[in-house]
Parts: sequence; structure tokens; C-alpha cells
Amino acid sequence: MSEFVTVKEKATAEIVEKKSKFIANVFPIETQEDVENYINSIKKQHFSARHNCYAYRIMVDDRIVERASDDGEPSGTAGAPMLNILNKNNLCNVLVIVTRYFGGILLGTGGLVRCYSDATIKAIEEAERVKCCKGFEIFVSTKYCNLETFKYYCKKNNINIVNTEYNENINIKIELNEESKNKLLQDFENKKVNLESLKILSEKYISKSE
Repeated sequence: MSEFVTVKEKATAEIVEKKSKFIANVFPIETQEDVENYINSIKKQHFSARHNCYAYRIMVDDRIVERASDDGEPSGTAGAPMLNILNKNNLCNVLVIVTRYFGGILLGTGGLVRCYSDATIKAIEEAERVKCCKGFEIFVSTKYCNLETFKYYCKKNNINIVNTEYNENINIKIELNEESKNKLLQDFENKKVNLESLKILSEKYISKSE
């Protein structure tokens, strides 16, 4: 897959049905470790909740891996409907966790499917969506006097500055698509961009410029 849609940052939504509270949290993820960390964090935050159900889709080696959990709810009433919504919205590298505080009134299987689905949909609607495409993460180093010129170069060439460290020189981590990468390498070789060093760190999915 060359492109997909994800969420920019965490979003939260809540619904109440017959005194049961459903709290949905949507997270952007990049690794399986992200999934485990967010699930553990939510379980600690809502340690007294009856259920913490989840679903996620993540890109692994250019294929989508999908998982879902009902976390003690009747089979197929929570995780699967949540995963279905992620699929319908073409979302990837996204984790949704819906926490349920039981209100004492049984909702039935149909009611559970509807509530977990509605909470997931509401959280997704709260989230800002972004398109992702294949790209590269690159490390560059420049002198202090060339920083503003390089920042302008990045803006002009759809290059995203991810991190900046101020040492003897300025060390910068950037993300860019293949077209911008090829231009940067050519400009670096021809000394059209004032950089002290350049190193390709990895291939990864990056936010796509519109």
C-alpha cells in the first residue's frame, strides 16, 4: 500500500447508554509497542472499568495487520464492530480503545454493538485525519548561519522538520517523500543546499502534503 489515512493525534469521545458509560480513545500508532503501551496506559487509567475493548490496524512490512479484542464482552459485540468502522473509514496506523463502566442494566448483544460502534465513530469524528505516503527519514547537519535558509528550502520543497538539536552545528531530522529526497540529494551533491552532512536514516510512512 502506497497511501493510507490515519489520525494526527489522540482524540476522545464519550456516550452514555442506560447508565453504562463508554469512553472511546483513538490513537495514532506506528509500532506494535505503541499498541501495547496505549492499552496498558488506558487499563491503568481506568482500572475500575469492567471492560477495555480495542481494535487496531497497523502497517507492517507493507501489509496491514488487524487485531480486535472484546475484553470479556460477549464475542463479536465490541472489538469486531470497532475494527469494522476502522476499515470502513480506510484508517490505518490507528488504535481505538473503548472503556466501559457498567451501569447495572444489561444492554443485550445488539445494544453493545451499537454502543461500541457509536463511541468509536464519535471519537473518529473528533480526530483530525491525515493522509500518509511512503517516504524517508533523513538526518542533516547545518551551520547556525544557514538555518533560516534551510528552513525556507524545506518549506519550498515539502520537507517536514521533525526535530532540531542545537550543538556545535544544528542537527535536524526531516521527513520527505521520494521526489523531495531525490532533489535534496542532488542539491546536496551540487552544493545548492548548505549542509555539513546528510544521512538517510530509514524508509517510513510520512504525512502527505496536500
